[in-house]
Amino acid sequence: MNFRWINALFWGNSVALSWMWGLGLFFSVQMTYMFGLEGLLVFAVPNALGLMLFGFLTHIVAKRHSGGQESLAIFFEKFSKPFRLIFYLYQVVALSLTVFALARYLFWPLQLATGGLFPLYMCLVVFVVLAAGCLFGEEFGIQKIKVGHAIFGVLLVICIAMILLSLKPFIPVGLDWHAVLPKAWEGPSLLGYSVPLLVGLLVGPWLDLQHWQRAIQIHREKTSVRLSYFFGGSIFFLLLIFHGCLATWVLSKGDATSFGQLGIDKFHYAHELVVQYIDRLNDNSAGLLPLAYYSFLGICILTTLDSGYVALKWFLGITVGKSQHMLVAMLPKKILDSPIPTFFLVAVITLIGLWAKLELEYFMVFFASFFVGYASLAIARCFIPNSQQSLPQIRMFSFASISLVIFAFGYYTSGTALMILGSVLPLIYVIWLVFNADLLRVVTERAGEVMEAAATEIPALRAITKPAAAVPGSPVAPPDDAHALGGHFEGKWFVYSLIASYSDTNSVGNVYFGMYAMFVGKTRELFFNKVMPDFDLKTTKFYILTRSFEHKFVRESREFDTITVKIRVAETNRKFCTLEHQIFGSENQLLGKGKQSLLFVSSKDYSLLDIPSEVYTSFMPYI
Repeated sequence: MNFRWINALFWGNSVALSWMWGLGLFFSVQMTYMFGLEGLLVFAVPNALGLMLFGFLTHIVAKRHSGGQESLAIFFEKFSKPFRLIFYLYQVVALSLTVFALARYLFWPLQLATGGLFPLYMCLVVFVVLAAGCLFGEEFGIQKIKVGHAIFGVLLVICIAMILLSLKPFIPVGLDWHAVLPKAWEGPSLLGYSVPLLVGLLVGPWLDLQHWQRAIQIHREKTSVRLSYFFGGSIFFLLLIFHGCLATWVLSKGDATSFGQLGIDKFHYAHELVVQYIDRLNDNSAGLLPLAYYSFLGICILTTLDSGYVALKWFLGITVGKSQHMLVAMLPKKILDSPIPTFFLVAVITLIGLWAKLELEYFMVFFASFFVGYASLAIARCFIPNSQQSLPQIRMFSFASISLVIFAFGYYTSGTALMILGSVLPLIYVIWLVFNADLLRVVTERAGEVMEAAATEIPALRAITKPAAAVPGSPVAPPDDAHALGGHFEGKWFVYSLIASYSDTNSVGNVYFGMYAMFVGKTRELFFNKVMPDFDLKTTKFYILTRSFEHKFVRESREFDTITVKIRVAETNRKFCTLEHQIFGSENQLLGKGKQSLLFVSSKDYSLLDIPSEVYTSFMPYI
C-alpha cells in the first residue's frame, strides 16, 4: 500500500509537469498582470480541478469496465475511434502553443541575436527545443517517464528555492488581490475570461492524449488514478501560484510601461514580464537568478514536449496499425506512426505564429471554444449510454467553428457576452444532443410496452396490436412474435435470430464451431438484402467479396438454443468496409464476437474498386 502511495506521488509529479505547458506557464503571468491574485485564482483553481476531475472520473471508468489492469486501455481503444482526428489536432495545437510560448516570451525578449540573424536564430531555437523534446521522449517512454520527471521535479524545486532566496523578501511584499497596475489592461474583463476558463479548463484534459496514456499506465501499475491526479492537481496548483506570485512581486517593482508590449490587437501583453525584469538586473546583483528562472521555464516546457512525443508515438502507433486506408498501406509505417512529422508541423505553426507576431491568446481561443464541445461529448460518452450514437462530425465541426469565431470576435471587441457565448454554445449543443438521443431511446423502448398495457384495457387497441393472421394463399405465415423473418434493425445493429438444430451440432452435441461463421454469413446476406433491395446479381457492376474474417469464441451453444446474430457497419474508408458482429445465446449471453473486412471488385474483370456510391448510400444510415 505504501508503494502504491509513493507511486501515485511520482505519477502526480509527472501529471503536474506535463500539464505545465505554455498555457499554464505564461498565462498565469498574464492573468496576474491583468487582474492580480484574483485573476490568478480564477485561472489556477479550475485548471487544477480539471486535472483532479479527470483522474476521479477515469478511475470510475476503469473500475466499471472488465479487463482488470487493461480495462482502461480496452475502453479507450473503442472510445477514441470517433475522436481520433480531434485528439490529434488537440495535441498539435497544444505542442505548438508550448513551443511558441517559450520562443516568444523567453528567447525573443532576450534578443541574443540582432538584425538579419534574428529570424535564423528563432528558427534554430524552435528546432533545438523540439529536438530536445524528441530526445527525452525517445529516451524515457511511458514506463520510465515518471522517473525522469521525478529528477526534473527535484531540479525544479531547487530552481524555485534559488529564485525565492534571490528575490527575498518575496512574500507577502507586493502581493495584491486586485491588479497591481489597474490601468495597464484595457482588454476583456475578468468576467469575460472567467466562464471560458472555467468551461475550457474543466473539460480540457479529456482530449489530451498525454493524460489518457498516463491514466492507462497508472491503472496498469495497480495504482489509484484518482490519487495520482489529486497529487498532480495539487502540485500543479502550487506551481501556478508560485509563478503568479512571482509576477505580482515583479509588477510591484515597475510601472505599466516597464513591461510587455502592444499586440497587433492593440492590447498590452506582459507574458514575459518576469523575463524582462531579470534581464534588466545587473549581472553582479542577479547572481544565479537568471540561471534558476530560465531553468525553471525550460524544465516546465521540456516535460511537456517529451510527454507529447511519447503520447503521439503511442496514439499514432495504435491508429496507423489498425487503419485500412489505402494511403496508409502505400507509405512506410515507420514514418506514419512516428511523432517526428508532427513535430515538424508544430515547428511550421510556431514559426508562422512568430512571424505574424501573434500572442498566446490566439492559440488559447481553441481551448476555450473549439474543443469544448468535443471534450464535453467525450465525457458524456464515458458515462451516458444514450450518447453512444454515431458522432455527428459535420455538425460538431460547424458548431465548434461558429463558437471559435464568436469567441474571437468577442475578444477583439472586449465583448464579455460574446466570449461567454462562444464557450457555452458548444456545451449547450452537446447537452441537447445527448438529451435528444435519450428522449428518442426512451420513446422507442417504452412505446411497445405502453401499447401492450393499454391493449389489455381498451378493446380497440387490442384489435390494433393483435398479430396479423395468415393471408390466404400466402406461402409463409407471419411470425407470432416481433421478429421479422428477414431480420430487423435495433438502432445501428441488424439482428437475425434462428434456432440451432441437429444438423448444426457436432458429435458431442454442441454447435459446431464452423456454423457460427455460417450464421454470420447468412445474417450479412439478409442485411445486404434489407439495405440494398434493388441489388441484382445479373446487372450489377460490382461484387462484394470478403477480404478477411475473424471471430472470437466466448461460450458454446447446443441444439434448440436460440441464436441471435447482430451485425453492423463498424467503419469504412475509400476501398474497404468493416462489419462488426456479435452472437448471443438463448439467455442473451455472449457466445462470440468478431469482424470482417469487405472489398469491392468490378463484375467485368474483378479489378479492385472504390466503395461504390450505391453501397455508401445504403450503409451510411447504419454507420
